[in-house]
Amino acid sequence: MKTQNRLQKMVLAALFLALAYVLPFLTGQIPEIGSMLCPLHIPVLLCGFICGWPWGLVVGFIAPLFRSLTLGMPPLFPTAVCMAFELATYGAISGLMHKILPKKKVYIYCSLIISMILGRLVWGAAMFICLNINGSGFTFAAFLAGAFTNAIPGIIIQIILIPILVMLLDNHKILNRKD
Repeated sequence: MKTQNRLQKMVLAALFLALAYVLPFLTGQIPEIGSMLCPLHIPVLLCGFICGWPWGLVVGFIAPLFRSLTLGMPPLFPTAVCMAFELATYGAISGLMHKILPKKKVYIYCSLIISMILGRLVWGAAMFICLNINGSGFTFAAFLAGAFTNAIPGIIIQIILIPILVMLLDNHKILNRKD
């Protein structure tokens, strides 16, 4: 039974990775809109919730790097590297919080919002380090713009869509949650 559960998680994680690879094509024709909607975030957050924190962490870390190395988007340094740490945090924290908190609707929102905040803080720290290594600066205003102001449409979509999908998948027992 444990092997079947692990295999199911692996298949679902591969599906979420494939979605992370494909979803940006829907918004990528207009880069400004794509960066506002944050299409890679949705499958990574779902992976954390559905498959658990280790799978969410791995899918989150791999997704932007894989897209960058195969498609050139996002640019590898500093964007994809910093996104890898951000998305790994999203996947890990959403999965960990969903595992340890009670299975009530309000806690899905708590898990989501906490993972989104922590992921953005990790992204800001990674950008600060990478841009300082590169000889550029990363200001607090740039952090606020990149992490919050420019991402408001994506944040709204995530707050609406992800809890609904998690509740539907949890209610239908898509995955046996024995981590």
